[in-house]
Amino acid sequence: MSGGDKLDFEIRPNPAPVSVADRAALLANPGFGRVFTDHMVTIRYADGKGWYDARVEARAPIPMDPAAAVLHYAQEIFEGLKAYRTADGGVTMFRPEANAARFAASARRMAMPPLPEEAFVDSLRRLVEIDRDWIPAGEDGSLYLRPFMFASEVFLGVRPANEYLYVVIASPVGAYFPGGVKPVTVWVTPDYTRAAPGGTGAAKCGGNYASSLVAQAEAIEHGCDQVVFLDAVERRFVDELGGMNVFFVYDDGTVVTPPLTGTILPGITRESVLTLAAGAGHRIEERPVSFADWQADAASGRLREVFACGTAAVITPIGEVRFPDGGFLIGGGEPGRVTMALRQQLVDLQRGGAADPHGWVRRIL
Repeated sequence: MSGGDKLDFEIRPNPAPVSVADRAALLANPGFGRVFTDHMVTIRYADGKGWYDARVEARAPIPMDPAAAVLHYAQEIFEGLKAYRTADGGVTMFRPEANAARFAASARRMAMPPLPEEAFVDSLRRLVEIDRDWIPAGEDGSLYLRPFMFASEVFLGVRPANEYLYVVIASPVGAYFPGGVKPVTVWVTPDYTRAAPGGTGAAKCGGNYASSLVAQAEAIEHGCDQVVFLDAVERRFVDELGGMNVFFVYDDGTVVTPPLTGTILPGITRESVLTLAAGAGHRIEERPVSFADWQADAASGRLREVFACGTAAVITPIGEVRFPDGGFLIGGGEPGRVTMALRQQLVDLQRGGAADPHGWVRRIL
């Protein structure tokens, strides 16, 4: 490493990139997470050496020994964010420094070396710069960036690894809701929890998502789009969805979300929504919300809207809630006014269509 937290990247352009015609065909309908760009970033780490061998190179399979530590002890973390094409032809990212900070926090929780935040953001910029032609045109297109890191040391034994590989890949994506934003139906699982106090709930690690898959399958079996987890101690309070934070909007305009107590991922979209809602004049409360209160307040009309938020879907209205003993609607099952206003405000910020008083948008090209 040179220059403190800055790395010198070796650029190795892909000698056989996807043709212009084939790329255009792929970008016509990229879906989400199915199409990938020509390049990737790799950086290595070794105890006693630090971060080294930073490269931008052709996207390719990663050679891995069967005894690589990640395959046995699951030392792995990741992030997700997007790059956007602006009206003047430039490219921006939304709050990459926040992703860098969360990535470092996840690393520390998983006993992994934190990548310096400047190197994290620079790695994203380098990849977007070389693969900028993969950013879809149109107001719904973006380039989804997936930085991740895993224990690459070859050994068997329960201890933190001494070697790691950091990688960034990129995937052009279209609209998350091709037919427009529609309220989703959620399933409140009675059998599974996502995270317990003292666990890894606040870290963005693969294990959290692996453990949620059976609950998500349960939700789909009941005709729902997403699963809602309750707290692991009392099975009473709402934590979050399988991959998104949750918000409640009441009849007096108060916006409520469960507090970050170590069991909930500190979402960057969540934090942004809190700031935007406060700026719009809403009273903000970070407090526990019981499922019993959710049901009762929906029935009385006191609870007007519920929505989930995250990088992929931005803000998603929740229209119906199902559980083993029944179900209920939120706001008649229609998108709420506050939900859609916050969504539009956030999307406009991310895509450069609105002023950015918070300094969240980072122009990289």
